[in-house]
Amino acid sequence: MITYILATCIPGNEKEVIQKIKELPNIVEVNGIMGKYDIFVKIQADEVMKVDFTIGKLRGVPHITSTVSIPVLYGQGGTIDDEK
Repeated sequence: MITYILATCIPGNEKEVIQKIKELPNIVEVNGIMGKYDIFVKIQADEVMKVDFTIGKLRGVPHITSTVSIPVLYGQGGTIDDEK
């Protein structure tokens, strides 16, 4: 299962937040971005509960003010179809 997270954080803390996120389990990718959100995160795990656990840990990272979770739907097209 793959889930993308868009996170916002307190300005000036992006580098610290990104470093903390990199330490969490099931994190595949973390990038600082510009716009409404500050950080893009890709989570991948073989069980929904593992993704849920990682999201919970991510939301507890200091200086994160909000998150949006975007779970991938298999069978809807795109390159992810090749995995299932």
